[in-house]
Amino acid sequence: MAISTSIAREPFAADPAQSRGRRYPEPASASRNDFRRDCDRIIHSAAFRRLAHKTQVFVYHEGDHYRTRLTHTLEVVQIARSLARALGLDEDLAEALALVHDVGHSPFGHAGERALERALAAFGGFDHNAQGLRIVTGLERRYADFDGLNLTWEALEGLVKHNGPLTDREGRPVGRYAEHGVPAPILAYSRAHDLELWSFASAEAQVAAIADDIAYDAHDIDDGLRADLFALDEMASVPLVGDIVAEVDRRYPHLAPERRSHECVRRIITRMIEDVTAESRRRLIALNPRSVADVRNADRSVIVFSPAYVAADKAIKGFLYPRMYRHDWVMRVMGEAENVVQDLFQHYVASPADLPDEWGAGIAAVDEATRMRRIGDYIAGMTDRYALIEHARWFKTTPELR
Repeated sequence: MAISTSIAREPFAADPAQSRGRRYPEPASASRNDFRRDCDRIIHSAAFRRLAHKTQVFVYHEGDHYRTRLTHTLEVVQIARSLARALGLDEDLAEALALVHDVGHSPFGHAGERALERALAAFGGFDHNAQGLRIVTGLERRYADFDGLNLTWEALEGLVKHNGPLTDREGRPVGRYAEHGVPAPILAYSRAHDLELWSFASAEAQVAAIADDIAYDAHDIDDGLRADLFALDEMASVPLVGDIVAEVDRRYPHLAPERRSHECVRRIITRMIEDVTAESRRRLIALNPRSVADVRNADRSVIVFSPAYVAADKAIKGFLYPRMYRHDWVMRVMGEAENVVQDLFQHYVASPADLPDEWGAGIAAVDEATRMRRIGDYIAGMTDRYALIEHARWFKTTPELR
């Protein structure tokens, strides 16, 4: 007899039937609820498809088995749905937020983002969450009645606030935006369609955010091992990972290296999901929310790691930082990639006629800030591969990024 794993929807779960709706009203679908439609619109968007050829850590052509932004996103989706199901949340909204969380990333990952941030510093900077919002509210142009994807308010809120409030109730920036302020595109959109930047997002958005952390930890270990940047035995002293390695070795003392690595990584994911589920239930019991509004108005996140796993997550990232993210080889490749994006931006500023018609039309007539942002939008939408092709069109030397 099959065992059911479904859990009844909790009263604090987001309810598509009670959605705050879309900026541009549309007739209801006869076959899909509003959050399911959000998922489908994201999957069918050009920005989502481009994730297949955008860097996670390793540039796409370094190997067929390394994660790209797309494969990373799909892993986040799987973890987010697992958590949402275990906690009685809306799986479709959790999936939509996992699907959309990285669509604003530029080519070459954080290297590209750094280059665009410098290039646009005088014009509001570049932030991948803000860029994601611009994409789904305007830059995708596929529908007859509106620009963007016209996602539900809950999806837009979660995209912008999945890591917590951006401001306090008086509008002062908080958290990661305390020093430099909330990105201008987010503020501008929220003035027209209030996303309540001062509150937490739904539990489903928080699930998507922590699923991203879990996926990062697990697959970066896997990719780092595959790239021979470090060995599994070097992680023996890392909390959680070391215990799992010892556990696997006791049970399977003669396991082949690749199977050993995979067995450890899959157990890391499982343990982290179990920890988040248990700790989040404790917080939810203490808060006793009776609606999604109670989650938004709470004074802290409700979907979290336990203190022990917060320490483990920090230790994993602390291990990976010097051995992977700051490894000499990775840094060299990312430095070259950063220069590619910088070169492209400078070229299009000097020669806007070289932009494709859809991006360059009328660009001479707009103000400088609009012109710079349009160039940034064009480059941010490029895949790694297309950025290298375009660089080779305008420059005599284009790095191989290997």
